[in-house]
Amino acid sequence: MSTSTEQKEVGLVYHVNGNAYPIDANSDDFTISITPSSSKELVERESSDYLTEERGQLERTEVVVRDSRANAKGLREEDALLENGSQSIDSDDISSNPSRAADSLKETSFSIGLQVVFPFLLAGFGTVAAGMVLDIVQHWNVFKEVTEVFILVPALLGLKGNLEMTLASRLSTAANIGQMDSAAEQWTMITGNLALIQVQATVVGFLASVAAVVFGWIPEGHFQLEHAVLLCASSMATAFIASLILGVIMVGVIIGSRKIGINPDNVATPIAASLGDLITLALLSGISWGLYIQLKAHPYINPLVCAFFVVLAPLWIIISKKNPATREVLYSGWEPVIIAMTISSVGGLILDKTVSDPNFAGIAVFTPVINGVGGNLVAVQASRISTYLHLSAVPGATPGDMHKTCPSPCRTFCSPDLNSRSSRVLFLLVVPGHLVFLYIINSMQGGHTTLTPIFIAFYMMAALLQVLILLYVADWMIHWMWGRGMDPDNFSIPYLTALGDLLGTGFLALSFHILWLIGDRDADVGD
Repeated sequence: MSTSTEQKEVGLVYHVNGNAYPIDANSDDFTISITPSSSKELVERESSDYLTEERGQLERTEVVVRDSRANAKGLREEDALLENGSQSIDSDDISSNPSRAADSLKETSFSIGLQVVFPFLLAGFGTVAAGMVLDIVQHWNVFKEVTEVFILVPALLGLKGNLEMTLASRLSTAANIGQMDSAAEQWTMITGNLALIQVQATVVGFLASVAAVVFGWIPEGHFQLEHAVLLCASSMATAFIASLILGVIMVGVIIGSRKIGINPDNVATPIAASLGDLITLALLSGISWGLYIQLKAHPYINPLVCAFFVVLAPLWIIISKKNPATREVLYSGWEPVIIAMTISSVGGLILDKTVSDPNFAGIAVFTPVINGVGGNLVAVQASRISTYLHLSAVPGATPGDMHKTCPSPCRTFCSPDLNSRSSRVLFLLVVPGHLVFLYIINSMQGGHTTLTPIFIAFYMMAALLQVLILLYVADWMIHWMWGRGMDPDNFSIPYLTALGDLLGTGFLALSFHILWLIGDRDADVGD
């Protein structure tokens, strides 16, 4: 912030909703200007005159004024919220109180790890369950006859990053900065966000089926219209139902975590992932199997399913447009979701080609685990960095401690600041977490691969490399988006989780190929 901005003219101001409004002290009727005097300042120190109960007496005190625009998720969103009257006194006190930012800075490595480890393990158990489900359903007729369903798996499982984790990050930040303290504010944020993810789920489900057709059939020159409609109906139905269920769960988790004093940034995204993979994969398997059975007897059912969800889409659009907190995302939030879906579909193509080879069928049970763990950890870090920036500035402005160039790996992982500390904690969870998950898979006799030391070594190298890249890219990407006025809560997590799917599937497939080439066939790799 320039020095000219910091050196303001001392005057009488009246504080409402975190903004400082100039007052004409010479008039008996104090006239408040509609233009906030602090609209261009982020966090500034200024001399303010507060009115006392005795008329004419002014007590001068130096206070820290935090503009609520630094707390709001974009200028349009705050303006619209003001228009709708969401200016509660409780929210005003929180948004103008700097203690909220100070509290977030008090987290130690131990407290971060303590809050993250249990949701992380819970999320991992969900990915293990999803892997066990995928290991079973890969032998179903629908997966054998319409193998392109495998391409849908990472794309639809990635919805937890594209939609649910993004929803959790938005609501977590809103809760942390005081935008969900009253019942009216909670209702406004919840209804708008749930309607928004239903629109996004419908569109992404349709586009994922198109990607499956393009990546699966076009290169081989085979196209069956009934299979294309089956993929479209299965994808749209799965995306819609899974997003609705997980969205409601996320709302409950975030509100509940705030009431018991836990930072929702640390728990919301892992819990979204813990149930997201299992619920989504179970729905995809069940719906695609059911529609496949009806394909010959009642071929009109699949088109009707597609038409049903398309007809519902305008209703969700109307609801989300009426909500100021989601109106901007409805217009500008499509690019990351669609690109992320495309990236995840490339990972699905890798999975399809690998699982189709009988020598590497064992990859199925591990794919949701390695992808889920990487996505969970980077989503936690992304949500934390975004909340930290929102407490310090507005998108497009540069906090004093924000790096303006591409960060070095040492700064990302070895510096003493809060975000670097959390990245170290998250990275250290990779090995013990995966060991627990591998032990569970082995104990349940899941998969087609014996867990030998050499297999575990290659698996751990793939997982560590995946998370290392993701955490570094998250540090760079979120600050890069912030400097260009983009809200990381709406843009970063879809890219990061999709990249995690691609890296995880790619590294895991590479590990299986290397193990096969070096003769680790006694380990039953792909048996």
